[in-house]
Amino acid sequence: MYRSTTTSDLLSELGRLQRQFQKFSSASSSIRGLGRTEFPALNIGGTPESLEIYAFAPGLNPASIDVTGERGVLSLSGERKSELQEESKSRSIHINERFSGSFRRAISLSDDVDPTQVTAKYSDGILCISVKRRASAQRRQIEIQ
Repeated sequence: MYRSTTTSDLLSELGRLQRQFQKFSSASSSIRGLGRTEFPALNIGGTPESLEIYAFAPGLNPASIDVTGERGVLSLSGERKSELQEESKSRSIHINERFSGSFRRAISLSDDVDPTQVTAKYSDGILCISVKRRASAQRRQIEIQ
């Protein structure tokens, strides 16, 4: 028998299949084929006194983010819950590009930072982590005698 389908039915079915494949692979999360980016996005830089890490995590409760340090690696982990209602017979989701689920990012720390001197602040969806540089790594003026 021939079954008639509409474009929205096909997109809905494609989205469902793509979500199933995504559970088992790191395939793109978009019907349009955009590459999946890591969550949260990071900017890493620094000053002469500290290493600065900015994690862009809008909509997350800061209490749901774990920041840990071990053996020269700083880790960010947590979970972002989906705020979408589940798909049903009367509701379909065609594109869902907002990341939801567990996440983990690991940043290798250089030898010139002190992993015991870490501060973290969350404001306006941005987690700012500052790791102080060791005194021996900071620039200092040497007096000539």
